[in-house]
Amino acid sequence: MDKIFDLAIIGGGINGCGIARDAAGRGNSVFLCEMNDLASGTSSWSTKLVHGGLRYLEYYEFRLVREALIEREILWQIAPHIIRPLRFVLPHHAGLRPAWLLRLGLFLYDHIGGRKLLPPTRSVDLTRDEVGKPLVPNRYTRAFEYSDCFVDDARLVVLTARDAADRGAEIRTRTRAVEIRQADGIWHVALEDTSTGTGSTIKARSLVNAGGPWVEDVLRSGAGVNARAKVRLVQGSHIVVRKLYAHDRAYMFQNSDGRIVFVIPYQDDFTLIGTTDRDFDGDPSKVKASTEEIKYLCDSVSEYLAKPVSPEDVVWTYAGVRPLYDDGASEAKAATRDYVFELDTPGGAPMLSIYGGKITTYRRLAEEALERLAPYLRSDLKAKEGWTGKSPLPGGDMDVSAVAALTAELMRSYPFLTPAHASRLAHAYGTRATKWLGDAKSLVDLGQSFGAGLTESEVRYLMAHEWARSAEDIVWRRSKLGLHLSVGEIAALEDWIAANHVAPEAHSNGS
Repeated sequence: MDKIFDLAIIGGGINGCGIARDAAGRGNSVFLCEMNDLASGTSSWSTKLVHGGLRYLEYYEFRLVREALIEREILWQIAPHIIRPLRFVLPHHAGLRPAWLLRLGLFLYDHIGGRKLLPPTRSVDLTRDEVGKPLVPNRYTRAFEYSDCFVDDARLVVLTARDAADRGAEIRTRTRAVEIRQADGIWHVALEDTSTGTGSTIKARSLVNAGGPWVEDVLRSGAGVNARAKVRLVQGSHIVVRKLYAHDRAYMFQNSDGRIVFVIPYQDDFTLIGTTDRDFDGDPSKVKASTEEIKYLCDSVSEYLAKPVSPEDVVWTYAGVRPLYDDGASEAKAATRDYVFELDTPGGAPMLSIYGGKITTYRRLAEEALERLAPYLRSDLKAKEGWTGKSPLPGGDMDVSAVAALTAELMRSYPFLTPAHASRLAHAYGTRATKWLGDAKSLVDLGQSFGAGLTESEVRYLMAHEWARSAEDIVWRRSKLGLHLSVGEIAALEDWIAANHVAPEAHSNGS
């Protein structure tokens, strides 16, 4: 008899993987399919922040901000290797938001979310503090400094999927749902392996449409559901330049058009600048940062920085399409970042479609999704409700302050690692780094070197345990080593992958 999953999820972004993890941890039989690589859509093209969304207070989204602020510290505690605290400097600019309004907003930001671990807001004298040095002299004298967190977004997705698989979920990447139909109260999903063209079918009692920008396309795949909600596609583009300043804090700059731009220390040697907000009409898989957006970001930060940034300084760009719930806002920047569910039961079997959401609230979104689906699922949902906020993601079983100690421990155990290499491994893999470093006594023991500290042992691990299949998966999602590798080195990695088949393991059980 064919297996019938309790839950099938279409979409391998942060929301789909979050629901898969939570459902598998509650004893459900879960299947997740993703048309491309995990996090290959919106989830890897974010500003890489776990934050409350200070600017959302202007749109009176108090519930969203409070929920996000609570989640900020929860996520930091379950994934301290890939999430770290980051202090943001917000210079006061005469003629824009008044100082009293910024103080009020930051007071709410500090207090409505139950902040316990992160330091509070403070005032900064830019004429004395080192954070004033990169700014235009004598133009900005006062600032506020507040806390949020930085996240490796693509690794957050992959580790969430890894944990779901370790708890029994079946994760299938490069798999497209070509047709969805219902018969006798059961969903039948026809699948196609996008690498080989091979077809297959799975059955499920419940279906989650976590298609992100493609959420409406999933509904058009024959599901028999007419969407009542609408998705608003908003493009956000980012640029990366060489390191702009020496200190470790980020900036939040206000623009005269009411938007804000973040300037964030990135990958040790670089600075990340973003994001834009503009409506998008087209194929989300082909989105790119436009010349206008690149110029806009350069011009925006050059208003503040003593040394202007020009398009010629840009070493990398990326863009993503945020699938926001269309609340009728006149401007993209004002569209809600909250999430909305649509639950339909054509023929008796439920389909839950997700509109909107943000990385910071993905765990709560998953909990609420399962609450909506509770009447249709067989497991005892109450038995493990809330467990995802207490159980660490793979490699995150340590204190939030322990990454530096883990880096030192890796250097003691593997003396051939440089401080930078050990730090990268500690932040990427946490306590699981030793799983593939094994008994290595030298870099040679880790196999072929591809540059920037990437070795054959690491590549094999990523292919076997983290569903990587291409050089792009590895250098732009599982890591950002593409910023450090040459075109030739990336091509050599692609050649090695093509010549060496490494089968993914469904359940690693921490190995």
